[in-house]
Amino acid sequence: MSTTDQPKPGADHPKNTSGITMRDVAKAAGVSVATVSHVVNDKPGSRIGEDAKRRVHEAVAELGYRPNALAKTLSQGHSRFIGLVADAIATTPFAGQIIHGAQDEAWRHGYVLLVANTDGNTAAEEEAIAMMLEHQVRGILYSTWFHHEITVPDALLQTDTVLVDCYAAGSGLPAVVPDEEQGGRTATEALLAAGHRRIAFVNTTTPSPAQTGRLAGYRSALQAAGVAFDDALVFPASPEQEGGYAATAEVVDSGATAVFCHNDRVAMGLYDGLREHGLRIPDDMAVMGFDNQDVIAAHLRPPLSTVALPHYELGAAGVRRLLGLDAALPAGPQLIACPAVPRHSV
Repeated sequence: MSTTDQPKPGADHPKNTSGITMRDVAKAAGVSVATVSHVVNDKPGSRIGEDAKRRVHEAVAELGYRPNALAKTLSQGHSRFIGLVADAIATTPFAGQIIHGAQDEAWRHGYVLLVANTDGNTAAEEEAIAMMLEHQVRGILYSTWFHHEITVPDALLQTDTVLVDCYAAGSGLPAVVPDEEQGGRTATEALLAAGHRRIAFVNTTTPSPAQTGRLAGYRSALQAAGVAFDDALVFPASPEQEGGYAATAEVVDSGATAVFCHNDRVAMGLYDGLREHGLRIPDDMAVMGFDNQDVIAAHLRPPLSTVALPHYELGAAGVRRLLGLDAALPAGPQLIACPAVPRHSV
């Protein structure tokens, strides 16, 4: 290289800390190697004085010492990794918030999240779990992109596992799921609070906790308000835009002044149908959705009032449950509240 590229005498260079050992730290701090090990690994029950701890921490910072992660894993029995195995949430925009919540919570407690998105491929799922076990993860979150019952892969029983947005009855595994009934009650209460008494419910035809839970919430909100439940106001529909559109005529003919839709896609189809009937939202018909799919709800005209599925909190709560950070919880799945997201369709 040319003379202009030569490093200047005395120029600062990054310190190479790869060769720094625990013995070097002990020498610099004036303590034993065992003391350094206890301080660096934060061994419980060790009787190390505050002055010795301070000297070790100062020596670690000065020398740039980094503990051997593999050795630390072997001594503790697990690494600082938490695994997350998912079927499709990484490719589902709103459910991807589960990863975001889990990642933030893991980082907050000194862990790194390892994510494997399997797209429902059983072989890929088995391989991902095996690799995580080889890395001695602290535990695994097993998540699905919608709330339903699953069959637990056998390999998950080899480590601490928390099910997120799914559950396995009789498995004994802890689960963190949305409170579907509370969400249905919240959606219906928003319509009742706006003065509506004849409220239709367009429910999914797909059997699921969302189907039964949201209907139960709808019924309990009506009962609490002194409004009789009318089965003629519950309309089955496919949980897509087409289902909402197809249900429009029956909803209008029922004399309802407001409608609670199973999800935001159903509400989007209902919007189209109501316009074709010459009805205005919310003047002629108030509409409430569920899920809070932002790419839909926030961009309809008028913007859709809805109830949010708490994906971010599901991920965060899953990590807390895995690490045993939450207070004692009752038996059964842990229910996470679904908050209302008021906009302009009610």
